[in-house]
Amino acid sequence: MNSPTPLARAALRLLCAALLAVPGAPGFAQPRPAAAAVSADHIVALVNGEPITASDVRARLARVERGAAPTPAERAALAREALEQLIDERVLLQWAQDSGIRVDDAAVDAAEAEVARRNGLSVEQLRQRLPQAGLTTTTFRTQLRNELTLQRLREREANRARVTEADIDAFLRERQGSAAPARIALELAQVLIPVPENAGAEEVARARELADEVARRARAGEDFAALAQRHSKAPEAAGGGRLGLRPADRYPTLFWEAVRPLRAGDVAGPLRSGAGFHVLKVLTKRDAELPDPTVTQTRVRHILLRATDEASQRVAADRLRALRERIVSGQVRFEDAAREVSEDTSARDGGALGWAVPGLFVPEFEQAMDALAPGEVSAPVASRFGVHLIQVLERREVERSPAEMRDAVRALLRQRKAEEAIADALREQRGRAYIEYREPPQ
Repeated sequence: MNSPTPLARAALRLLCAALLAVPGAPGFAQPRPAAAAVSADHIVALVNGEPITASDVRARLARVERGAAPTPAERAALAREALEQLIDERVLLQWAQDSGIRVDDAAVDAAEAEVARRNGLSVEQLRQRLPQAGLTTTTFRTQLRNELTLQRLREREANRARVTEADIDAFLRERQGSAAPARIALELAQVLIPVPENAGAEEVARARELADEVARRARAGEDFAALAQRHSKAPEAAGGGRLGLRPADRYPTLFWEAVRPLRAGDVAGPLRSGAGFHVLKVLTKRDAELPDPTVTQTRVRHILLRATDEASQRVAADRLRALRERIVSGQVRFEDAAREVSEDTSARDGGALGWAVPGLFVPEFEQAMDALAPGEVSAPVASRFGVHLIQVLERREVERSPAEMRDAVRALLRQRKAEEAIADALREQRGRAYIEYREPPQ
């Protein structure tokens, strides 16, 4: 079930966040009054004979604006941008379909079920709420199919992208040594010992003594977060003094100059500023373009029913949906059900797949896995291997080994090459396409 391409994991997140905002959820756009909602629809562009309508543009604008209130001029510019995005997508969809990419109904069913699950709804409840978001079931499922088609197009281009060991070496070599602050991803934690503006020499000396003591204990290995919670007077003290991951040039120059020669885990200070004395710990320091040196691993298990066509996928999904109800209600344990019905080689181990790193599984599986909290069981998930039930057991953060870092760089470069290939193909396909813009009816 391995996939060499960790590209395009965001499709279902986009479907949940952008295509549908459920009433009561953040960002839900309440229906407009009937007088404002009723407007004549008309074709605004044709792409190789396929129409894009004014309602398509309005729907895209609603996704872009997300509660903002642009001026008329800004909204006109956004509308033009939305139309060009829709044309680009239509060109790519036509290219994908012409090159043999197909998304069957079972995959759309699985995506629809995932959107419903993430919004705490059944599929039927989801469909009942679609009109409040200005969608019909048919248009919503069409949007799902289009998103999945574009996702598979990107995956195909990523699979075709070739990244050599020399490419990886060159990428790493370019990023060795010092870099401009804007290219450094930096996260610091601080302990601030304040010094009042008109403090006398004795008060300054006491603050300095405490700051020296905090720095000594931090360098000796004492938990920095606990030191911040106990001694720091900065607003972020309750959170262990963490200042957040950001480009280094967005930290005060005093901080950056002090930590420039340091590595992650080192302590700087005390440093004197107008606010008092600062003791800093470097939590993260890396080239912003490099993959994160740590990776989230997920311990996961699954139940797989093989399915070779759309009809067998539907049967498998219905069977697993009923089995999920029994698991969630406590009638059967997940591992026992896996041993009994799973058609994967992991069945003898209760469906256990071990600790997984990002990119190990096919995207449909990984997207569903990433959305689960530990202990949660997914709805049926369709992939090219069949239909799965997935359960996440736990997660952990681990340091990447040198080999794993090279694999992460390979995936990054493959994704970049795929995006470049998509952009080149879009320019070529758009140049070949017959695109007709139409004025609104008078």
